[in-house]
Amino acid sequence: MYSKIFLKYGKEKSLLRYHLWVFSGAIEKTEGNPENGDIVEIFSSKNEFLALGHYQNGSIMVRILSFEKEVINVEFWLKKINNAWDVRKKSNLPEYGFTNVFRLIHGEGDNCPGLVIDVYYDSVVVQAHSIGMSNSANDILSALNLFDKLTFKNIILKDEVKNFVKPFFGNESKTEVIENGNKFYIDLISGQKTGFFIDQRENRKLLGSFCKDKKVLNMFGYTGGFSVYAAHGGALLVHTVDSSESAIQTANNNMKLNNYSNIHTGFVDDAFEFLKNMNEEYDIVILDPPAFAKHLKSLSNAREAYIRLNKEAFKKIKKGGIIFTFSCSQVVSKEIFRSAVFTAAIQAKRNLRILSQLTQPSCHPINLFHPESEYLKGLVLYVD
Repeated sequence: MYSKIFLKYGKEKSLLRYHLWVFSGAIEKTEGNPENGDIVEIFSSKNEFLALGHYQNGSIMVRILSFEKEVINVEFWLKKINNAWDVRKKSNLPEYGFTNVFRLIHGEGDNCPGLVIDVYYDSVVVQAHSIGMSNSANDILSALNLFDKLTFKNIILKDEVKNFVKPFFGNESKTEVIENGNKFYIDLISGQKTGFFIDQRENRKLLGSFCKDKKVLNMFGYTGGFSVYAAHGGALLVHTVDSSESAIQTANNNMKLNNYSNIHTGFVDDAFEFLKNMNEEYDIVILDPPAFAKHLKSLSNAREAYIRLNKEAFKKIKKGGIIFTFSCSQVVSKEIFRSAVFTAAIQAKRNLRILSQLTQPSCHPINLFHPESEYLKGLVLYVD
């Protein structure tokens, strides 16, 4: 028997529009004693059933799993996975021999708040970002084991709430994948997030089309995703910068794996310091920093960081250069990000034109009813 949450009068409107979060201020009363991670039923002030979701004591009090009365069990999760698979097939994923790495479940984008499932060829990594998904992990893993559309040698759980990583099935910690014909080593256990930033797939492909005979700088390069694509696109030289020595080592290995070592150099350095002190004139610069803001309270500082980073790059890039600049902070809107870039251009005294506006790929679908699921935003800029 699930505990019940009753909303204040008028607060049911967001759920009637299929938004997936219930905020603490919308709740009138609770029947039962739900603990963090429990499944609860949501009712309107008129005692009308609205939804089922995971309860968590915080500003977001309930994350919605279903707008129907149903049992949340292994079969429920298998249905979710099969539905997400159908969406990916519409986008021709996977495309074996060309792309075998993609996101199978994208949180709110697939009506699974707090859950990420990424496929790496014959391995899959499950990430639980909420206590509810952490508590549901065994059922989710069991559902994956029953999923018959793909065969996995390894199923790995990364629990971000309880801070542990464990293999559910298989014992391999690393694998090799293909993305748009490029090869990458993936560390399934120790890699950031699930091991690779799958969300930049189409943006990396676009970058490659700009790189023929160009000098390219990849800032916050991590394991060299953009660097490999730049080299594949015919770059004269590619430099990768990251503060992590292990990331740069992996970037070097990925360039070697694709036979591009002769044009690549990796630098272990702070991005701001590297930009400030660099002497090389680059034709193309990629700015893909980690999330500068994960909460609204850090939004102001994040905006200043985007201004400072972009300003330094605008000052240093050669005339006629191209900058790919990104924000992956969910709380930083497209308007705030563009405002920061605008301010940076004014401060750097450079004239800019937007060539393209970038977002996340089809395997990171944006839920029309939950705009927060659109988190990645980017600009391709021509710098006079």
